[in-house]
Amino acid sequence: MNESVACERPIGVFDSGIGGLTVLRELRRRLPREDFVYLGDSARVPYGTKGEKTVRHFALEALACLNDREVKAVVVACNTATALAIDLLEARSPVPVFGVIEPGVRAALARKGSRVGVIGTTATVGSDRYAQRLRALDPAVEVLSRPCPLFVPLAEEGWVEDPITESVAQRYLEEFLEWGAETMILGCTHYPLLKGIIGRVMGSGVGLVDSAEVLADAVACLLEERCETSSREREGRVEVLVTDVPQRFARLSEIFLSLRLDDVEVVDLEAFSSSLP
Repeated sequence: MNESVACERPIGVFDSGIGGLTVLRELRRRLPREDFVYLGDSARVPYGTKGEKTVRHFALEALACLNDREVKAVVVACNTATALAIDLLEARSPVPVFGVIEPGVRAALARKGSRVGVIGTTATVGSDRYAQRLRALDPAVEVLSRPCPLFVPLAEEGWVEDPITESVAQRYLEEFLEWGAETMILGCTHYPLLKGIIGRVMGSGVGLVDSAEVLADAVACLLEERCETSSREREGRVEVLVTDVPQRFARLSEIFLSLRLDDVEVVDLEAFSSSLP
């Protein structure tokens, strides 16, 4: 394929549902001329409560679907899929694959302080991938990881500035305050929507690592280094694929993306199982 044509191909983004729209929002801010194909596996959400074998299989189907759309890169905008399947996706993908964990870890270690808190889904925290990677890069770092499962439905309800959400955050984060966390990794792509409340509960002295922001920066930096960014003059387009409830996805896109996406296509990821090795 001609290099100039290849650069104009879209960037693929996938998540188990809508949380990855926070990543898409940052990607569009960072790379406004790029086209994107966003895939939300809304029929099988959440991945955070499923086992490793299941998540790996789902992630491979998503990868096959996006590659069928001829994307130039795949962004795994899901902490659970990154934690449990990034190695498999990198090995099987014909295009670069970006996971959310590595950029978050490096951003956390770039901050001052040796105590890093990690919050995420049950599966992400249970995988211990953040803590393992943090300690691999800095053996002196102290890590405290805890799941915060109620944050996801609260974000999806749009209760991003609500007394109930603040009360839940205080309950979840109390242990981190007592422990003396100096940096907090928001290890779920829903959590950036709650960054205001999380920041207030933790206090101004604790640095927050926004997984959506750092992942978007990592994608943009690599594409720019490889001279693979789009040269088009117009604003990039967004194509949205879901596996169920497109109407709900369109409604929630206003909360997560500040853009209503009414033209949402329903796809069957299981149809790609036959193409998997």
